[in-house]
Amino acid sequence: MHQTFDAAIEMNLLHANQRGAEHNRTHFDRWGITCINLMSSPGAGKTQLLERTLEGLRDLKIAVIEGDMTTELDADRLRQYGVPVIAINTGRSCHLDSKMVAGGIHQLEQGHTPTELDLVVVENVGNLVCPAEFEVGEHAKVALLSITEGEDKPLKYPVMFREADCLLITKTDLAPHLEVDLDRIEANVRQINPNVVIFRVSAKSGDGLADWFDWIHKTVTNQANRLTAHSMATQSPV
Repeated sequence: MHQTFDAAIEMNLLHANQRGAEHNRTHFDRWGITCINLMSSPGAGKTQLLERTLEGLRDLKIAVIEGDMTTELDADRLRQYGVPVIAINTGRSCHLDSKMVAGGIHQLEQGHTPTELDLVVVENVGNLVCPAEFEVGEHAKVALLSITEGEDKPLKYPVMFREADCLLITKTDLAPHLEVDLDRIEANVRQINPNVVIFRVSAKSGDGLADWFDWIHKTVTNQANRLTAHSMATQSPV
């Protein structure tokens, strides 16, 4: 069967993006940085979660690459926490791609000292479809799903949830005011991705954030150990 012209173009774009993502990941690995790609639909609470994360993880040196279509409103919110924030406006594009993030990495390298960082969080553009298909060089993908979005979203938008290493069910403080079944949300997610780590959190009340912080610490530690093991394995024998 022959591919359609549009399908062939899409495959070429994804292939080129993957090469760019691998290039970005090489930069992060060389600097000893863990990169997390934070994804969700608009309004799921990515920026508020990041605010609480920057506030709660003062022991880690964190930078943010902030994607938005037109403004720097979210970037300005995060700059108040005294961390490096690189803003990327995507225009009409509904996601960040590896080339855009490469530009952010270049800005980070020019204005800061990347080797002093532990973690870079990429806050992707709000969209439940495209961001999951375009890697940016991350070591882990984190998806957010607000309880206000409905229990069926994992089944209707499976790619995002299939690709996620960690899922945060957000705005749980609203559960008493909504007809929502959190167990059903988790069950629907596990139909798509049985192995994903799931936390129920509220950036407003703070519920569940300790588990989220612990997951970040473990992810950063595991990445550092992986790089150390790789470095030792590739050293020439004395």
